[in-house]
Amino acid sequence: MYVAVSPAGALSFRYDYRMSGRRETLTIGRYDPDIGAKRGRDPDDLDYGMSLSLAEARLLLARARRLVEHGESPSRAKVEKRTEAADALTFGAWADKYFEFKADPKSGGLQLADSTLTMRKSTYRRALSEPFGKQMLHEISHQRLAALCDKLKAERGPAVAVHAREIVLLVYRFAISKGADVSNPAEKIRPGDIATFKPRDRCLGPGELRTFFNALDATATTPTLRLAVKFVLLTMVRKSEFTGAQWSEIDWETETWLIGKERMKADLPHAIPLSQQALDILTTFKTCFASSTHLHPGRYETEVPISDATLNRVIDATIERINKSMPEGAEPFAAFSVHDLRRTASSLLNEAGFDERWIEMSLAHSRKNTIAGVYNHAQYLAPRRVMLQCWADMLDAWIAGRSADEIRIKGRRAALDAELEMA
Repeated sequence: MYVAVSPAGALSFRYDYRMSGRRETLTIGRYDPDIGAKRGRDPDDLDYGMSLSLAEARLLLARARRLVEHGESPSRAKVEKRTEAADALTFGAWADKYFEFKADPKSGGLQLADSTLTMRKSTYRRALSEPFGKQMLHEISHQRLAALCDKLKAERGPAVAVHAREIVLLVYRFAISKGADVSNPAEKIRPGDIATFKPRDRCLGPGELRTFFNALDATATTPTLRLAVKFVLLTMVRKSEFTGAQWSEIDWETETWLIGKERMKADLPHAIPLSQQALDILTTFKTCFASSTHLHPGRYETEVPISDATLNRVIDATIERINKSMPEGAEPFAAFSVHDLRRTASSLLNEAGFDERWIEMSLAHSRKNTIAGVYNHAQYLAPRRVMLQCWADMLDAWIAGRSADEIRIKGRRAALDAELEMA
């Protein structure tokens, strides 16, 4: 027996021996000087790999030598015992170990983000804990997993089924890496066998905007939420930029919305010229929510911002209303999200021939932490003001069923003139 010292200074007892003419090494355990000062443990409780005193290491050495004398490899026996212990754990126990490992900062690059870990734990609790939690790893076949995924898809939707399959895949991979001698049932089931997902990118055309906003007027929700959906489209902001907006950011004199860099994705302040339609909506918000610091507070508390999910729920309810009114056999109105409103504005303004620089600046797509980015914000403010007013007028024309061609032509010319005046 000898002591090996790791680069970090840890001491471990090791034993070299020969089996069938081949050298093998057994790591008996790690030296812990504090154990020697305590009352000795029962020798029957000792096992390889534990933290040990010198006296305890010598007891385990004697045990290993007896195995070698009888032609048995103590190192191989150690691995087999660890594998047996691994196989004795249920799927639920392995899932707990997997989540614990993924939450531990010591896992380094393998640690999961809190949001991802929380979602996986939630999916496990809701979809996997009851059917598989108390099952042994070898008891869960790919047929049983496939049947569960089919059931989850029918009852909870395809996304839950796909995520459940992924969690099973990852838990088994973790268990196998720790010595469990089992096959991974999830490897025989492809995500595409459960469900396929279409890209969520969506851009509405003028006709779809008319259909949507006319249906929105009749959707069962508050008038201010209907206005909030339109306000996001008019200003081209991200959902979080609207939900977190406060009245202190609105400059009524310059008719500009000024968002500080701490709230922006690119860490740069963002100035949004407000169209007359956007100012009218803000006036309504101010009238309805005069006591709140937020442009649109939550439903029950004036000092709590609107929920992140609220606007998407309003959009979903409106689309449901549209599809219910569709004649039988007609193609349904495709779903979209708040984020797709930004994409819609960008696409339609590009089609209208407005300068891409103005559009990108309105979307706050600027280079991070650069003087040029701040300068361009100021340089393009005048043409962007004209462009966003034109955008609001075009949107009103489409919703009313009128052509926006004349508005577009005049607006583009006026925006170019505004840029030349700033040069």
